[in-house]
Amino acid sequence: MIPLWHRLTDRRAFLGDFATGVSALALASLLAEQGKLAGETVPTTTPRRPHFEPKAKRVLHVFCTGAVSHLDTWDYKPELLKRDGQPMPGVDKLVTFQGENGNLAKSPWRFKPRGQTGKYVSDLLPHLADLADEMCFLHSLTSKTNTHGPGECHMSTGFALEGYPSIGSWVTFALGSANQNLPSYVAIPDPRGVPQQGPSNWTNGFLPAVFQGTVFNADNPISNLARPKQVSPQTDVATRDFLKLLNEEHLKRHPEDSELTARIAAYELAARMQLSAPEVSDLSKESAATRSLYGLDDRNPILAGFGRNCLLARRLLERDVRFVTLFNGAFAMGEGALNWDGHRRIKSDYDRHGPILDRPLAGLLKDLKSRGLLKDTLVLWTTEFGRMPTFQKGTQGRDHNPMGFTAWMMGAGVKSGFTFGATDPFGHKAVDNVLSVHDFHATVLHLLGLDHEKLTFYHNGSQRRLTDVHGHVIKKILA
Repeated sequence: MIPLWHRLTDRRAFLGDFATGVSALALASLLAEQGKLAGETVPTTTPRRPHFEPKAKRVLHVFCTGAVSHLDTWDYKPELLKRDGQPMPGVDKLVTFQGENGNLAKSPWRFKPRGQTGKYVSDLLPHLADLADEMCFLHSLTSKTNTHGPGECHMSTGFALEGYPSIGSWVTFALGSANQNLPSYVAIPDPRGVPQQGPSNWTNGFLPAVFQGTVFNADNPISNLARPKQVSPQTDVATRDFLKLLNEEHLKRHPEDSELTARIAAYELAARMQLSAPEVSDLSKESAATRSLYGLDDRNPILAGFGRNCLLARRLLERDVRFVTLFNGAFAMGEGALNWDGHRRIKSDYDRHGPILDRPLAGLLKDLKSRGLLKDTLVLWTTEFGRMPTFQKGTQGRDHNPMGFTAWMMGAGVKSGFTFGATDPFGHKAVDNVLSVHDFHATVLHLLGLDHEKLTFYHNGSQRRLTDVHGHVIKKILA
């Protein structure tokens, strides 16, 4: 079943649904007149100054759901080639998330050196491999959970439990909006559906509701938002003014209701978006060369759909949307046919998923660079955790592994063609410069000019932050 936000949106449905998926853009005059949001003293449309000079102005977060195997993509392990089919040394009857593991298993894909740096990357992702010289690899990430839903939450919010603000919400809470006519925080689900935890990945949590991410999707462009022809301009203005008056009177009786304030702000933004939103989601004016770069001409409709989402992400970023999360992979029961959860047959599963990610995302990264946007855009590639160097007993797939996996960054403020941290010779555990998700988040905030220890919000008796009471900036990767 197609989620509600994936369907074609008319004017009335958009204005109604938008209130539940509120953006980080509130009408400054409205909020100034009606008092402060809970815990917030600055009108939410007003861009705020960071704690110090930032390297990045905006973020693209590419989240591959289902736990991509680092051992079959980015983390080359020659020892797996040598000991393929042998028991892993030092363990006996290793039991992980889905049960007992078998022997070590080499990657089904060849790794070879790429670019000037000679970084070994798998043939599974040839287009992205060509960009290895641009990437900053973190090979020693660890997670606190080995379960997909909590793992998504942990990567998106810093906490394995639901109810905490996503990193995009924290960023827009701290910095406000750089665009008055579009949301400052946008989530773009995969064309096949949403991740397992759905809106928990872009939630505002306990932050004011205006900082929740707004869902866009290129395959269902926003349309028909203009004033109906049978309604005169005078009537349209008068109706909106009357609605605003009613809202203001209601707010006077409930001045601390941030949900109400957010709902009103969402309607105000929706009105301003009547021209800007359809324009940004209209990909028809892009050149044939650009459409080919993103794979929009590919025979695989899922690849072409993800390509359209990648192109939408670029159009949002170049219009100064502050934070865009682009999802690759969707929740599916059973064998994980819609995401990277390769428990049973990793070769056939990843042969299907790899091309969907590879060509469109590589096209997006090349396009960002050619337009000069990488100079002040930080790109993040993440997944919730890694996978085992062994095959699960009786299968040709790998089980969950939170003890060591890979993420990478690119663009503003980070070293290019650089590798930091390492897992052991089999890729089982992080052993060199071991990193937490909190370290990763602290570094992202730092590149945006934010001190992760100072970015706090009072909730339930304590000053909460994205990194909890942990996290250190990974200084050695900074350019």
